[in-house]
Amino acid sequence: MTDLTTDSPLLEVSNLAVNFRTMDGEVPAVRDAGFSLPAGKTLAIVGESGSGKSTTAMAVIGLLPGNGSIASGSIRFDGQELVGLPESKMRAIRGRSIGLVPQDPMSNLNPVTKIGTQVAETLLVHGMATSKDVDRKVVEVLTAAGLPNAAERAKQYPHEFSGGMRQRALIAIGLACRPRLLIADEPTSALDVTVQRTILDQIDRMTEELGSSVLLITHDLGLAAERASELVVMHRGEVVETGPARQLLEDPQHPYTQSLVRAAPSVAAVRLSPGAFAGGAAPKAGASAGPAQTLAAEPAGTEPDNIVEFRDLTKVFKIRGRSDDFYAAKNVTLDIPRGRTVAIVGESGSGKTTTARMLLKLIEPTSGTMTFDGMDVATLDKAQLRDFRQRVQPIFQDPYSSLDPMYTIERILEEPLKTYRRGDKAERRRRVLELMEQVALPPEMLHRYPAELSGGQRQRVAIARALALKPELIVCDEPVSALDVLVQAQILQLLGDLQREFGLSYLFISHDLAVVRLISDYVCVMKDGELVEAATSEEVFSNPRHPYTRKLLASIPGNELNIDGELAS
Repeated sequence: MTDLTTDSPLLEVSNLAVNFRTMDGEVPAVRDAGFSLPAGKTLAIVGESGSGKSTTAMAVIGLLPGNGSIASGSIRFDGQELVGLPESKMRAIRGRSIGLVPQDPMSNLNPVTKIGTQVAETLLVHGMATSKDVDRKVVEVLTAAGLPNAAERAKQYPHEFSGGMRQRALIAIGLACRPRLLIADEPTSALDVTVQRTILDQIDRMTEELGSSVLLITHDLGLAAERASELVVMHRGEVVETGPARQLLEDPQHPYTQSLVRAAPSVAAVRLSPGAFAGGAAPKAGASAGPAQTLAAEPAGTEPDNIVEFRDLTKVFKIRGRSDDFYAAKNVTLDIPRGRTVAIVGESGSGKTTTARMLLKLIEPTSGTMTFDGMDVATLDKAQLRDFRQRVQPIFQDPYSSLDPMYTIERILEEPLKTYRRGDKAERRRRVLELMEQVALPPEMLHRYPAELSGGQRQRVAIARALALKPELIVCDEPVSALDVLVQAQILQLLGDLQREFGLSYLFISHDLAVVRLISDYVCVMKDGELVEAATSEEVFSNPRHPYTRKLLASIPGNELNIDGELAS
């Protein structure tokens, strides 16, 4: 494989092959992969789930799972061969010289240890702090990673953080020792666009100040185009194309790279369902709203057919160590019209997921009312609640913690059908196979466990499980954040097709405004627990009224990548 640069590389991978031992024998995950990364540069590896990009990164840092092994090839870091290096010597390099920001915050943070303690451990083990100054350095590291009130947050546990905040804690740990090479495996997949920019700017500053290199693993082409100088495209374990980022995205040569560029979402795109408003007038333009204003859904003079109505919904939490209450959601008033998609966007901690969890009846509102299909959700009896659970289904943000690791994929998908006594064994089997087909997973995966699937594959299983009971409303909490652009496009199209076929309604929680542009009929923008703007999708993206909305749109990485795959000058 030809080097991407003539500069002396900090990291050089050549002819790398990685195999996994399975019940069916050795399975190749990476074949003959090669690239080089100079000091002070950022190289992005892009590709769909299962392409081998994360496996390649884990091979570099020596963290392949127990059934994985390097079959052949070379990995040289700063002139030192890492393949075959004893674990004791690898531990000295790992963390101090090569840092890692892993993809999954929940499985990589200790749930019974405070966040500050976990950061401190990294600093102390690698000699970056002493017992006297470690508390101060923990606060500095967490602040640099974009966590507000870092001194207070250091005293909290992972379950007290939102998904984005947990990801920022992982980034803090990865940057704590100021390594020469940082491997960032989907480092911002759980972050909103404004914090995403903060984190990526921090990584850029580290690169500039220390001459460090960044190996960025991502499925976000906009992110790769904006932040990486070089791109490596992987497909089915092989490197299919390499080159300067801008050149590769402007003029991709390999058919697979061309398909990636075509599938990249853009805020310049149009709604995936052009006939979404058939049968009724389009929503009124200019329906920007304060916290108490609802979305116009139907022509004037008619009663809106709303499947969900929130009125002044508020959720207050008590925070350990604080005398004042925390308002996670405050006076939220909005409607979800039947057969439509309402998206809620905003930064991590803005109240998006809290609002979704109240709708799912996973947490109870402190005040306000919430109705589903005309019924007050707070007054549902046991039978009504059982019916409600079938008609309203979630797709959670984190596929790692929302799937039972002890269940096979078949059992995970069959479980809701058995719980609600849907069909006999043969009928349930047919439904499970149908679900696998709908989310583009091969039936051979039914006998695997979640740990044997990639992050994107696990998220598709979570989506299939939500579809199993054919619900009327699906609450989607970052449902495609873990997916590469090709599968993301398939899932979004699938959600649109199901909506048109079955009249499904969606509450869509996302920090990815390009995805929101594709899927939503209406957009609600939340900040600090309050709705600051609410209007049709077209209105929000073409004429944002609130300064915070304009800030979100301006923060989108790679926003110059348009729907035709061309880069604006």
